Amino acid sequence: MGIGLVLGGWSVQVVRADASLPSLSAAAAGTPVLPPPWLVTTGRSSVRARSGVVASSQPLAARAGLEVLAHGGNAVDAAIAMAGVLAVVEPGMSGLGGDAFALLYLAKTGEVRALNASGWAPQAMTRSYFSGKSLTKIPLTGWDSVTVPGAVAGWAALQERYGTRSLSALLSFAIEYAEQGFPVMEKTAEDWAQFAAKLKADPAARATLLVGDRAPHAGELFRQPQLAKTLRVLAKEGRKAFYEGAIARSIAEAARSQRGLLSYADLAEYKAQWVEPIATLYRGHRIFECPPNGQGITALLVLNLLSGFDLAQLAKQPADYYHTLIEATKLAFADRDRYLADPNAEPVPVARLLSAEYATQRRQLISAEHALSAATPGALGAGDTSYVVVADKDGNVVSYIGSLYMMLGSGVVAGETGILLQDRAAGFSLDAHHPNRLEPRKRPAHTIIPALVTKDGKPVLALGVVGGDMQPQAQVQILSGLIDLGLPLQQALEAPRFFFQGGREVVFEKAIPASVIENLTARGHLPAAPKPPWTLRAIMGGVQAVRIDPEHKTLEAASDPRKDGLALGY
Repeated sequence: MGIGLVLGGWSVQVVRADASLPSLSAAAAGTPVLPPPWLVTTGRSSVRARSGVVASSQPLAARAGLEVLAHGGNAVDAAIAMAGVLAVVEPGMSGLGGDAFALLYLAKTGEVRALNASGWAPQAMTRSYFSGKSLTKIPLTGWDSVTVPGAVAGWAALQERYGTRSLSALLSFAIEYAEQGFPVMEKTAEDWAQFAAKLKADPAARATLLVGDRAPHAGELFRQPQLAKTLRVLAKEGRKAFYEGAIARSIAEAARSQRGLLSYADLAEYKAQWVEPIATLYRGHRIFECPPNGQGITALLVLNLLSGFDLAQLAKQPADYYHTLIEATKLAFADRDRYLADPNAEPVPVARLLSAEYATQRRQLISAEHALSAATPGALGAGDTSYVVVADKDGNVVSYIGSLYMMLGSGVVAGETGILLQDRAAGFSLDAHHPNRLEPRKRPAHTIIPALVTKDGKPVLALGVVGGDMQPQAQVQILSGLIDLGLPLQQALEAPRFFFQGGREVVFEKAIPASVIENLTARGHLPAAPKPPWTLRAIMGGVQAVRIDPEHKTLEAASDPRKDGLALGY
């Protein structure tokens, strides 16, 4: 087996011995692999179907995607329809004012394509602007945190190149829920209430997304008439309306009237980018991620480190298993925080970071007995969120993720458009020497990362996680559960997780046995509570996944119970 890297027009392949460990496709095909008893859960079954499957964090979005598939649309069509619905029914997580990334497997050509629809900093957003305000960090709320929204450009790019249905048809579901209302789901209501205070500072946000100065309750019918009008304009006139037409002018005027930095030119000159995906080979499975400025490379770094351990054997002692995953995560995050940036503005050493030599060097830092007190980046020498996943009857797979960054984004709604804007500028550094330093028309380091897995050139899995820094962590924990431990798909999503919070702090879910946590504490890990205002459930993220059974040619989908979601098939 080998570690493979796909980057631009070239690739690197190096050999390692790991062929004896179980594979995802073997588990999917029915090869008996017994998972450790401490990881077996008794939750719901996954969904299996022949012609198409979808999974989303919100049932109404899943329903829209399934309806598109059942009426002849493809996986791209379904993903756009689902993203549109999520912009309405989970307004604090993603929407027209946020960003998006996507990975696509195209059955006709066998290609994996990557789309970067993350927005850039306004031309007027400079480090001197913030130093003039005596700020050392970009705020998480208000107009100073707003970057150009890229999601709509991403929808348009997907629809124009690979869609089979009109944008008008695909947005009809979202328009219906915005106009007629939708009943708010339980976990959505909980998260909305947790962060609702930030909406009170902006009159438009207060009027649009609160009910009498409070978040809507679970089961309450919630309408967004202004957003519905905006969606109707977008459905009729397409991308141009959002970036150059009436919607763009309304957003720019709202910014100008409140001394925001976002301008009409910032919107009009923005384009989403088709980019080359990056990948690594893990136990015979090629794991694809979007390249930087997304943090998908972090998951690949962790997997490269883990490839040198027999995790199936370590899992016989759960503390050994968790300790190894935590330490690998810690090292990968140190590299992420040092090197991740917009490659259009700063060179990111992807090839060196993902090389086998670098993984070997970094792996030596992992001790079986002791936790690293603080991980530092390696020396290289020179040189919140909504996720949907779809697989259709023709073999196409779409792994799509969109986000406003923090829950409820910037807390700012653009005038009467109903559009809640993201706070992605907070992802920049104000350190003039950091690769991720703020510069005009530069994209910030990004947390949202869809993933796609192939084996022997065929897709076997697509998954994604919502939840900031939890995204690469949960991806790795689920991939290890599937590939190393042979867990069924739904059980892999439900298995107890940890969240590396920084330093030696780790947040553990309650289902992890106390004896395991005591063992990890003795090695130097510090069990911690989530930092406010996050709850334990919210910080562990929410996962949606689709798997393709290579033997039976059937489809399987699963949805994480930590969210309101649902998997459906037909």
